[in-house]
Amino acid sequence: MRLVFAGTPEPAVPSLRRLIESDRHEVVAVVTRPDAIAGRGRKVTRSPIGLLADEHGIPVYTPKRPSEPEFVEQLTALAPDCCPVVAYGALLPEKVLEIPEHGWINLHFSLLPAWRGAAPVQAAILAGDEFSGASTFRIEKGLDTGPVYGTLVEKVGVNDTSGALLERLAESGAHLLESTLDAVEDGIVQAVPQAAEGVSYAPKVLPESGHVRWDQPALAISRLIRSVTPAPGAWTEIDGKRFKLGPVELVEEQLPVRTVDVRKTGVYIGTATTAVRLDQIQPPGKRMMPALDWARGARLEPGTVIG
Repeated sequence: MRLVFAGTPEPAVPSLRRLIESDRHEVVAVVTRPDAIAGRGRKVTRSPIGLLADEHGIPVYTPKRPSEPEFVEQLTALAPDCCPVVAYGALLPEKVLEIPEHGWINLHFSLLPAWRGAAPVQAAILAGDEFSGASTFRIEKGLDTGPVYGTLVEKVGVNDTSGALLERLAESGAHLLESTLDAVEDGIVQAVPQAAEGVSYAPKVLPESGHVRWDQPALAISRLIRSVTPAPGAWTEIDGKRFKLGPVELVEEQLPVRTVDVRKTGVYIGTATTAVRLDQIQPPGKRMMPALDWARGARLEPGTVIG
């Protein structure tokens, strides 16, 4: 099939790469979000999907909104049979959805109808889900409400961060997306409406979402930190400054809430239940470092309270 691929961030790269290498399909163009200013140097940066398309000489379109008349005309002229989508990052208007014969088929990183929305992997880890996965579905006007072609299931490890889980799902999901497109072209798959039960939503994760509140239970704190690692990152305040945090380890003993205890075996912090051992910390303006190295350098007083 003639494909126009829509996607933006790194998790979409395995899917685009797989379709570029496919013997059955031709990626005639790529749609991605406009180049953005990023990094400490504040440079204009191409999206990972845009960079991969450039490497392969594939035309790249970056409309601010997919509803722009110029883009609608361009997409119509490309005459795609189908438009696969992975984390594109913009809502598609109905007039655009109607252009390809086989519609827009989205690879979404959840077991729909669970965790519709922008951050399904983060939401699954935060909620303590035992299993996550990915789904391919045909996009319609509603938010991730379209009928489903196929799914895959992935067990969530006890130490999984959202970054680690998403990396696995991006690879396995690329295979699911290609298989779905093959089956659609062969006419051997039919999309099934989503169940009315079990619907949940995963809103966009913002920097403030990573604020660790030490008066919460240790397990909830661990899930929160893992859910926002590596981005946007977990953080706490120490002496009025924001410090980023790496994942924590649950321990059996108790400490007063928000109290830091520095030992030879690590840095321990009290929560509403049992304590946690902090592995990594990033002071303002510095790189992530072992928490014990930081604590020794900071010469924390016994009984220091944070947060």
